[in-house]
Amino acid sequence: MTSGQERDARPGLIAGRVLVLLAIVLSALTLRTAVTAITPLLDVIGDEVGFGSAVAGVFGMMPTAMFALFGLLTPMLATRFGLERIALVAMVMAGVGMLTRAMVGDTALLLVLSAVALGGMGIGNVVIPPLVKRYFSDRVALMSAVYITCVQLGTAVPPLLAVPVAHAHGWRVSLAVWSVVAFAAVLPWIGVIVDRRGRDARAITTPQAPQHHSTHSGRPIWHSSLAWGMAAMFGMTSLITYSLFTWLPKILTESGASAEFGGAMVAMFSAVGFIAALGAPTLCARMVNPFPVVMACAVCYLVGFAGLVFAPSTVPWLWVLAIGLGPSTFPMSLTLINLRSRTGAGSSKLSGFTQGVGYTAACLGPVLFGVLHESTDGWGWPFAFLLVAVAVMLLGGRRACRPSMIEDDLAA
Repeated sequence: MTSGQERDARPGLIAGRVLVLLAIVLSALTLRTAVTAITPLLDVIGDEVGFGSAVAGVFGMMPTAMFALFGLLTPMLATRFGLERIALVAMVMAGVGMLTRAMVGDTALLLVLSAVALGGMGIGNVVIPPLVKRYFSDRVALMSAVYITCVQLGTAVPPLLAVPVAHAHGWRVSLAVWSVVAFAAVLPWIGVIVDRRGRDARAITTPQAPQHHSTHSGRPIWHSSLAWGMAAMFGMTSLITYSLFTWLPKILTESGASAEFGGAMVAMFSAVGFIAALGAPTLCARMVNPFPVVMACAVCYLVGFAGLVFAPSTVPWLWVLAIGLGPSTFPMSLTLINLRSRTGAGSSKLSGFTQGVGYTAACLGPVLFGVLHESTDGWGWPFAFLLVAVAVMLLGGRRACRPSMIEDDLAA
């Protein structure tokens, strides 16, 4: 139940919530475009700008690295300046970074401006859940499904259009066009900030606010077992997902499939995420303890991993379908950020810690998976590594799903 101060922090039910809904949707559509719009074009861009596979690898590692860095920094910024202002800054960074990187002809500048765009998206990753908590506390599951679905759309659509647009208008236009979505998100955030007239900063930073006393009890967020459970579930899900995004095509082509088939299976792996984005938040909200869903995801991983290791050329679509259902713990984690917090301050802290620590772990996934493959010349040990990640995910999920609140955990 929200307090009077939280209710005062929200604008009117009609105009204010429609405006912030538009801002959240456009922001969510932006949160992956800088990543997936450039990856299909790296060879073309590298030929013109002048970089090889090593720099392409850096581009591959940058998203999780920037998401991790800004995941840890954003809660402090939000406490100082307010969620809405930080969301506005995030969209400006994303838009400016995506637009200007399409104009440069230098590798270093391309990396720096990509980092600016990814930094904005890293901020957006963290602030969207507490913004949903603030404005739609009566519809957390529905709004979680909406914004996670928009994130999935922003992940899947850019790579489908990147090459055709580049063929028709050049790679620079193909990269720059996605800045339009980020700049479009700037406008409603300006409207929200004007409507609030600075109340966001006071609502978060007022020490007398009774609903915030637990989150300011003096115990750092890393003292919370709930926070570590959330980070473990989110981080291991991301580690597995990014490892498979990177290596699934090679696994399938080494088993005799074509490169086109490998790409299609990656697209299928991504598309299954839409099912999870639509269903997992509602299911999570309706269950007192949704840990059985985490266990079901682990079973899906085990079936898919076994199929790809022992029979990769036999019904590979079935193995990819099973693995694609495994990351349902991703939308679950984002939904639980709000379900395991009472206040916007608690949600912001939990979101930053979960995603900051989680994406830090995810950075290691594709690298270690590849090292194990190179050193053993097989896929058994890489998938054994992913099995360890599944085990950690289960341990974290058991704690994260147990009914409790981050404010109580920090105050205990």
